[in-house]
Formats: sequence, C-alpha cells, structure tokens
Amino acid sequence: MTSKRPTFTDKEALDFHSHPTPGKLSVTPTKPMATQRDLSLAYSPGVAVPVKAIAADKDLAYEYTSKGNMVAVISNGTAILGLGDLGAMASKPVMEGKSVLFKRFADVDSVDVEVFSNDTEELITTIRNIGETWGGINLEDIASPECFIIESRLREELDIPVFHDDQHGTAIIAAAGLINACNITGRELQDVKVAISGAGAAGLSCAGLIRHLGVRPENILMCDSRGVVYEGRTEKMDQFKSAYAVKTEKRTLTEAMDGADVFLGLSVAGAVTKEMVASMAPNPIIFAMANPDPEITPEEIKQVRDDAIIATGRSDYPNQVNNVLGFPYIFRGALDVRARSINEEMKVAAAQALAELAREDVPDEVAAAYHGSRPQFGRDYIIPTPFDPRLISFVPPFVAQAAIDTGVARKEIPDMDEYRRSLARRLDPTASFVQSVQAAVREKKARIVFAEGEEPSVVRAAFSFKNQGLGEPVLIGREEQVTRTMQQMGVPEGSLEIVNARLSDRNPEYTDYLYDRLKRQGFLRRDAQRLVNQDRNVFGSCMLKFGDADGMITGVTRNYDVALKDVQTVLDPIPGRQVIGMSMVINRGKTIFIADTSITELPVAEDLVGIACESASSVKALGFTPRVAFVSYSTFGNPMGERAEKVREAVAMLDARDDIDFEYEGDISVDVAMNPGHKLVYPFSRLTDAANVLVMPAIHSAAIATKILTSMSRATVIGPILLGFEKPVQIASLGATVNDIVNLATFAAFDIDMLGHIPAAK
Repeated sequence: MTSKRPTFTDKEALDFHSHPTPGKLSVTPTKPMATQRDLSLAYSPGVAVPVKAIAADKDLAYEYTSKGNMVAVISNGTAILGLGDLGAMASKPVMEGKSVLFKRFADVDSVDVEVFSNDTEELITTIRNIGETWGGINLEDIASPECFIIESRLREELDIPVFHDDQHGTAIIAAAGLINACNITGRELQDVKVAISGAGAAGLSCAGLIRHLGVRPENILMCDSRGVVYEGRTEKMDQFKSAYAVKTEKRTLTEAMDGADVFLGLSVAGAVTKEMVASMAPNPIIFAMANPDPEITPEEIKQVRDDAIIATGRSDYPNQVNNVLGFPYIFRGALDVRARSINEEMKVAAAQALAELAREDVPDEVAAAYHGSRPQFGRDYIIPTPFDPRLISFVPPFVAQAAIDTGVARKEIPDMDEYRRSLARRLDPTASFVQSVQAAVREKKARIVFAEGEEPSVVRAAFSFKNQGLGEPVLIGREEQVTRTMQQMGVPEGSLEIVNARLSDRNPEYTDYLYDRLKRQGFLRRDAQRLVNQDRNVFGSCMLKFGDADGMITGVTRNYDVALKDVQTVLDPIPGRQVIGMSMVINRGKTIFIADTSITELPVAEDLVGIACESASSVKALGFTPRVAFVSYSTFGNPMGERAEKVREAVAMLDARDDIDFEYEGDISVDVAMNPGHKLVYPFSRLTDAANVLVMPAIHSAAIATKILTSMSRATVIGPILLGFEKPVQIASLGATVNDIVNLATFAAFDIDMLGHIPAAK
C-alpha cells in the first residue's frame, strides 16, 4: 500500500503557522461588549460581585468563570513528538495544536503553557502554584521517567484532573482496540499473552491499563532496548519498569513474541521482523504503533500471516490508534462533572465506550469519511474513526458516570440522556462532514480554478486550500494585480499559480471551440475571442473542458445567475443528467438535502424527476442513503389542487421507470415527510424512515425553506452545491467568506470522484 499521508515542504508548514495570523489560537469573548453597561458588568464595578462570591466559596469559580471548560496544555519540551528535547519554546506549536484539537473535537477551551525548566521539583512547584486556574491539566511531551513523577505528584497535590496524554491516551485507544480484537478472535482478556515493545511512558501505561482490564500480570512481557523486563534484571531499570518485571526465562523480544497472542508496539520502526510475527499464536493481534513508521508494516505482516488483526498509528491503514479519539472526550466528561482527578476507572470507561461504539452501525457521516464505503465492525474496523460525530455524545457520558461512581465528581448529572443530547449540540454541525470530504479530496491533488483570482478573499481561500493539502489552486487574473493582492494578504509570493487569460497560449484552441459552439447563436469569431480573453468564468470553464484543470469555484463578485450563464456558455450537463442546486442543511444531528435551490425556477414534472434523480445520485455518492420526498402543501391528494398536480405527475413518471434505485414518495407535506412515524397514519408510504432529500416544487419555496431554517434554528446550510455539469463547478454567493469559498472549492474537487471525468474537448 502506498502512503496516502499528505506531503508538504518545510516552507509550506511554516507558512501555515504564520499566515494570515501567526499561530493557531485566538481568544473570543463569550459576552457582549457593545455598551457601557456591558463593560460595567464585565469589569468594574460588576466584576466585584462574583469576586466576593468566589472568595467565600472557591468552587463557585466553576459557575462564574471559564474554569469549568478550560484545560491547560503544559510542557517543558523535553520530549517533543519524535524530535526529543528541543526546549519549552519549541514545544509551543505542538501545544497550540493540542489546544486546537480540544476545541475542535470536544468544545473544550484550552490554553498552552510552556514551562522553562528541566528540574522536576521546580516544574512540579510551578504547575502546582498555577494549576487551580483551570478545570484540568493535560501534560504533554515531557521526558520519561520524569513524566511519571510529575504526573503522580500533581495528581496528589491538585484538586483537578491531571492527565499525561503521552502515557494514557495511546493506552486507552489501544485498550479499546484490544477489547474488540479479542471479541473477534474469541479470546478472553485474562487468557491472552502479550508482548510489549517499548518501556517508555506509553508502553508502561498500556501495560497498566490492560492489567486493569483483566490481563494477568504474568502474561505481559515488557521489552525495552535491553530486552525483556524480568525479575532480577538490574541493567537500565527504574522503579517504573520494575513494577512490570515478571518471572520468565525469556530474554529478547523475539522470544517474547514466540507464541504470544498480542503484540503492542510503542518503540521504533523495524523493531519486529516477519519471522517474529510468524512465531505468534493463531489469529495474532498486532498493534504496531510507532510513528511515523510502525515496528513492522501491515504489508510485511500479511506476507507471513493472513489471520492477523492489525492496527497502527497511521491514518493510511485501517484501525488507526489515534489519541484524538481519547483525550478531548475524557476531559469533556471529567470537566462536566467537575472531577477532582482522572482515575483508572475513568480510563477503562473511555476504552470500553470506544470499543462499544466501534461495534455500532456507523452513521452516514462515517460512510462519507470512507468515501461512500460503509465500514462494519470486523478485523479492519475495531476502532472508531475520528470523523464519527457520535464520539462527542458517546464517550464523555461513560467517563462522567465513572467519575460519579468512584466519588471523584463534584457535580452529578441528573439526566444522562439530556446530557448526551447537549453534547451532540456543542460542536459545529458541519465540521465533521466537511472534514470527511476534505479527507477524500486530499488524495486527488486536483487542480481547482479560482476564477476571481484578483479578489482578496479568493486569494486567501486559494492559499488556505493549498495549505490544507486539498489540491492545487489556479488563480485567474493579471499577474501584477494578483501579486499585489497576495502581498496585502500576507500570502508568500510565488506560492500560488497565476494564469492570465489574455496571455495564455491556450487561447486559440479555446476560441476555436467556443466559436464552433456559438456561431449559430449570433456570435462572430471576435466575440468568442473577446469572451475567452476577458471573461474569467468563460476562460476557467474552457480550462475544465480541455482538461487543463479539474474543477472551478466562482461567484464571489458576480450574481449567481450571471456566473451560471457564463459557465453554461462553455459547459453542458452530463448526458442524461440535470443541472441543479442542492443545499445541505444540518441541524441537531440531522442532515437533510433540499433541491432545487438555484437553477430551475418553476419546474414541470419532467424537471422534478430530473431533480430527484440528480439529488439522490449525489446524496448517495456523499455516503448517505437517499429517501426522497416530493414536497407539497398537500399530502397524498389532500387537499387536491392544481399546483400539487405536477408533483403527483412526477411521482407517476418515476413509478413507470424500472431503473430507480432509491426510495421516493409524494405528494407529501414537509411535516409528514420528515416524521419517522408517519407510516402509522399512512401505512402505504414507500419511505422506510424520515425523508432526507426534499424536492421542492419551485426555487422560491426551496429558498424560503433554507432561509427560515437558517434564521429560526441552529441549522447550518452548506450550498447550494451545483450538480450535473459535465465538469465540476461551484458558484459561491456574492461576498462569500474565505471558509465558504474553501468549502465549495473542496466540493468542486470532490465532484471529480462523485461525477467522474468526461473526456476533454478535442
């Protein structure tokens, strides 16, 4: 298997961290600061009231400050990633990154703290003296064995959770995978024999956690660079390794793996050979978790064992042991009950929650993350994907309940079901879906045309698109103007490709094609030449038509209809398909698609059929199971009316076809269509569940519906996504934000897979 890891240069990594704003974090106020009264409440004199309350009862800091949702990520930089001791300041980008993950995955606010000391006692004192500021502390990238001492002492001396993720994060995710791997292979945890390579923080924590899960201590052989940790060994030993010394005649990792059921690798690439794997017990469980390269690759394992269950630390293989599955949700649960610590029971609860979640049927969003392929619990899916939107509402309740049960919680959760619902509402509802689409397009490295390349927002979006590894942007514009805009935006000169339509050597071919296409519509050759030279949408569409680019984003400076007309001058619908606009609406964990929201103003029955088929096809390609409702003011003929007749006619047309592979129903009102229990009243309905694709009778009804949802609820709308053209094009709204442009450009790149390529013009 070739690596699918995104590649980038050192300069690109530095540019990402420096532009347009240095670093990855900022502070956003949670209270309004618009009036004098606001300022008086926020600061003097209003702030004196909570000050006095907290002075009387320090636990009230959870009520009146951000303490209850704030974690400090603390390091002294003595063990940064795989880079070693590079100092506290060098660790800051990593700690900022950790803070970003806390916010992105669990809505936990976080601040990075770098302590400039390698003295263990001084470090403990510093953190202890400032520790109560936060609701919890995540220790990170601190060298072993000092990390054990520091965490242990701080857990004793502070009344908040202290968690060293390098130790426990990997252990928790690996333990979840081990639970499921044993389930699949019919093993009991108390019976398995385990060989562990790597006696650092993660290796020792893995050993401790699986012992807590039930693996017998005598069945765990811990190995370091000197071999097996056995009773009586004196070389390179310390109190932490000694706790895992066992009575055994085995002395090497090779001997430890002979007959072992499980291998846990937390050491270095190449530590394990194919011969060692071949010596393991039937159905071996092999977690080779060294990063960036595992102790042995899955390909090498499969050359000698076709019965192995394999996990790695990498995203380009199945069963990734990824710490982001653990620490955000563990802290989320701990903070929500105001826990005094994170104990072993809470870690076990997190592992068991992750194991249980992997056994559940996956939602549509996970299928989308796997590019439409729906993973099922089994040898290649024993650990949930980080894109699973259920993690936020699934794992923290297990952790919170364990904290309550073991007496470390300050706060009870009276209604756990409501707590789960509140967790699901915390995150941006579009984030998981958009990131899953981004994960798919990163593999393609598509060339995406940004037609309005002189616009500041477009330049920033193109730079962000490239920095995120989503593809190769091409800006259309005058070099001098684009370069000037890049300088103003802080985008490094030369980092983006610029194409000047007027000077392109492709103009003659584009003009020939366009003239041949338009000559019977009143266009002279010079008219076609002028369009190619001067209209960036036309030029960009020609790039797509001739295979010089893979997709295009436009619309920031022109009305939607004008931009659409420009594109239609060059491109046609896919044969047998219909061009439509489809909006994706995400609200409270539910996703629906509304069409047509931008193209056909007053569709007749034939148009509605085309809209339904195009929507269903695209929704399926995005990883969802389409259930189409032709919505109307009436439901199954009640009340009868002229405007509903075209809807009923469209349904009849689909009934007459034998090539329809999706559920559909109509005429049906929105409230009935979206009610999963509507079959109780209408048992003849063909929808097996609530509709998730709403085909509207006209553009105005589609536009009104999406705008009401946006204005009156927590719904987030993506789109309209343009579908059905022979080449992928997306049209943004006037004044679209940088994020909107990046998202639509991502959909343009994703369309390459969704729609397939049409041969370039000849």
